[in-house]
Amino acid sequence: MSDSELYEKNYIHRYQSPLGGITIASNGSCLIGLWFDGQKYFADTIEDNAIHRDLPIFEQTDKWLDIYFSGRAPNFTPPLLMKTTPFRKKVWEIMLAIPFGKTMTYGEIATKIAREKGIKQMSAQAVGGAVGHNSISLIIPCHRIVGTNSSLTGYAGGIAKKVKLLELEKVDLKKFFIPAKGTAL
Repeated sequence: MSDSELYEKNYIHRYQSPLGGITIASNGSCLIGLWFDGQKYFADTIEDNAIHRDLPIFEQTDKWLDIYFSGRAPNFTPPLLMKTTPFRKKVWEIMLAIPFGKTMTYGEIATKIAREKGIKQMSAQAVGGAVGHNSISLIIPCHRIVGTNSSLTGYAGGIAKKVKLLELEKVDLKKFFIPAKGTAL
């Protein structure tokens, strides 16, 4: 198989985390997806005919996940290819900059984008949609996004996983609450 053929296909790899199975996807050189098995929008960026294969990008990602699940902040990011719209990509880039153990609100992201675009305001709900469709979970840390009212809502992997991930990062959860109703509970 030639290099050009390798990079036009989708490849998948499995990782067993302390919180359950994870499916990882690549185009051959970059990470294009990382999902907890069964999460909302699971595998939405890959073709149905993805091939299981050992690749260097998967070795890097496994190393990143091993470090992360040991409770430490990885000091590298595997190469990423964000297969999404320009707006979602902007939101995902902001999420990538949130430090390990810190959180940010949907409203803070909306305000940041509005400022950069030179507009008065941006919809926090639009940001929420972009966060929810993040196809590279954990590495693009959508679990670090919380409601302006301190609610732990909106995680495609489920609220229980979001809580466990924030606990792993030693986030003080006393200031947050789980809403009785909402998305991705």
